[in-house]
Amino acid sequence: MSTIAEAERLPADIDAQPLVRAATALQPTLRRYRDEIEREQRLPPALVKELHAAGFYRMVIPRALGGLQVDPLTYLRVVERLAEGAGSVGWNLANNGVAQLVTLGLPDDGVHEIYAKGADTVVAGTAVQGGGEAVPVAGGYRVTGRWQFGSGCQESSWMLGSFQVLDDGRPRLGPDGRPLFWRGVFARAEAEIVPGSWDVAGLRGTGSFDWTVADVFLPERRTTPHLGMPLDNQWSRWPGVTYDLPSPCWVGPHHSAVITGIARAGIDALIELAGGKTPRGRTGLLCDNPQVQDAIGRADAILNAGRAYRTAMITELWNTVATGRETTLEQRARCRLASVYAADSARQAMDLVYRHGGSTSFRRDSRLAECWRDLHVVGQTVTIAPEWYPIGGRVYLGMDPGPRLR
Repeated sequence: MSTIAEAERLPADIDAQPLVRAATALQPTLRRYRDEIEREQRLPPALVKELHAAGFYRMVIPRALGGLQVDPLTYLRVVERLAEGAGSVGWNLANNGVAQLVTLGLPDDGVHEIYAKGADTVVAGTAVQGGGEAVPVAGGYRVTGRWQFGSGCQESSWMLGSFQVLDDGRPRLGPDGRPLFWRGVFARAEAEIVPGSWDVAGLRGTGSFDWTVADVFLPERRTTPHLGMPLDNQWSRWPGVTYDLPSPCWVGPHHSAVITGIARAGIDALIELAGGKTPRGRTGLLCDNPQVQDAIGRADAILNAGRAYRTAMITELWNTVATGRETTLEQRARCRLASVYAADSARQAMDLVYRHGGSTSFRRDSRLAECWRDLHVVGQTVTIAPEWYPIGGRVYLGMDPGPRLR
């Protein structure tokens, strides 16, 4: 059996990694920005500057480009710890990492154009199919479109969007007869943000506004075929296990880490509340209530069971790739389902502690209310939706899981 070289091993203690420790240390700062994040519907520029200084915007970029080239467990733990401090910050950093991975699949001249000013260049937008239409022209395309969920658009330099190419007004088709899609990276200055398009209950600070481009020239070097769902590993030409991993180690886990981080903050919020609140009509503290004690114990166990499953599956895939073996469809399915299950575990844990916070839970300014709102917005994203369970089930039954699982 192949052994794993020391340089290709995952860290023995993820929480001891400098980036993770930096994310943990930043949590009090994130809390101080809470009101501004909610009010302005964006990450404050001063906070973004601190995130850059900590290296969080260059975690997944190859060392050859000046990045940190971290493993997925370190990346996810940073996202999780940031989400504990502020859900919107965790979300934007998670999305930035996946968007950057997509850009690594561009032609070399496109990659070097995007990161010409540094490996911590922020990329916003979405990798999901649809939103734009393009007409081929010399050297590229002219693109018009509107996309949802431009998370981080206010702090970004580039915007990622998907589009179809029209030939004589009709979508270009692939060998299977289905319309083809491309991904394109647009300069932020070319995009218009749609005001009022992000009026939501939670994750307000992500600034996930709709955005548009109108007849913008997109050079070929900043495009890449959109070959599968949800994301193909088109960055595997970069050296290192990090870039040889299948996409289920990144896509799905990135949002799963946001929701588990928020749930952890929710549990901690009830613990803090229970130590100081005397419920109306009672003589003892909330923490004296056996039902509250039970809820906190159960919530912690439920949350960490989901987190452990997710970590175990990513570790298994990493070790498979690090020893030169091919990952199996079952492994990839389990990795994807582990992300969904961790998200469901976070939802169960959050609902438990929210219920036992009593009337404090529904006060808009309470930490429990903030966590509940943010968590349930994250939980609606398609990357961790319940529909992934039957896809995994079809794999185990020996059936075709469809194009969404690779």
